[in-house]
Amino acid sequence: MTELIYLDNAATSFHKPKQVTEAMIHFMTEVGANPGRGGHELAVQAQEIVQRTRESLACLFNISSPERISFALNITEALNTVFHGFLNQGDHVITTGMEHNSVIRPLKYLEEIGFITLSIAPCDFKGILDIDALAASIQTNTALVALNHASNVCGTLQDVTAVKNTIGDIPLLVDTAQTAGCYPIDVEAMGIDFLAFTGHKSLMGPQGTGGLYVRDALTLRPLKRGGTGSVSEQLAQPDFFPDLLESGTQNNVGIAGLGAAVDFILETGIDTINDHKNKLSAAFIKAIFSTPGVTIYGPLKADQQVSTISITFDSILPEDAEGSTGCGAINLEWFEDGLSVGEAGQRLNSNHNILVRVGLHCAPLAHQTLGTYPTGTVRISMGYFNTLSEIEIAAKAINKIAAT
Repeated sequence: MTELIYLDNAATSFHKPKQVTEAMIHFMTEVGANPGRGGHELAVQAQEIVQRTRESLACLFNISSPERISFALNITEALNTVFHGFLNQGDHVITTGMEHNSVIRPLKYLEEIGFITLSIAPCDFKGILDIDALAASIQTNTALVALNHASNVCGTLQDVTAVKNTIGDIPLLVDTAQTAGCYPIDVEAMGIDFLAFTGHKSLMGPQGTGGLYVRDALTLRPLKRGGTGSVSEQLAQPDFFPDLLESGTQNNVGIAGLGAAVDFILETGIDTINDHKNKLSAAFIKAIFSTPGVTIYGPLKADQQVSTISITFDSILPEDAEGSTGCGAINLEWFEDGLSVGEAGQRLNSNHNILVRVGLHCAPLAHQTLGTYPTGTVRISMGYFNTLSEIEIAAKAINKIAAT
């Protein structure tokens, strides 16, 4: 039996750099103490590990003040911290038609209880935000724009700088779940006010890690309050970062692993990682672009997306249809039902040992935008440790499935 080919990196990256496991084992066997909760030697070592991770992340994102980064269990917690801690009664929020449920669900909840009003700026059939529609959505009480940097469904990259130029002084929250670690991010150059990140995807760290950057001069109410190891004589929550947002014992062994992962990224070079993943995407798109019965969604250009690509298996077009076979983001009404995404995913797994994700990928708005709702797509998401030979095997498997 051939070895497994893992192409579900948009959900969580696998494999990880060996340094990640080594750092976590070191923390558990040689350190083990609670950072910030004591002055003894091991507590100090633990604090140094956490601080080094914070500083490495600041270097990666060009953040001048590492203390403005607070750790969280995942990006969902980081996003909710902004939504519940920054917004006020009567505020207006703008998001987009390509968002993950981690953004849209908490915002829809706040809208349903009458706390905020919400506008969803449309995106085109490739998943690209309509900047003019975004501008038209701005109201006098718009308090926040929440944007996903790249789609977890089809990989489409949004122009964050153009968005910031359009919204001006309105704070911008960027969900970097799909870009942090594989695409250059500069909070200063891009005008990012809140940056939410997760550790277990392209940052190549362990699950249960993530965090939030908050620009200087912005503050928010903490999602939770409690022990921080600082100003213990006070009964009120500390009002300074990162302690404001870091109540309770963190996943410190995970943070140690995350720090090692970020250091691996910095040593390897973000451009090197991005170039490799672009080569994988370009090779995959080229290999399946003209496959009859396969529809590809998204920009279909490696430099306009991360290495996440969605496809469906549709019936072959009628002979009198022109110009649409196998090319991206077209789901024409006269397509007959083809192979279901569930069956296609099962065949990739059972017959070819290729692991992908199928369905809606926790992003129903994105699928409505792309025209793939409610059945979803087969998602192929490549990571730094995938190879061109694996991509060739995956493309051949897809061509074989499409032909049967």
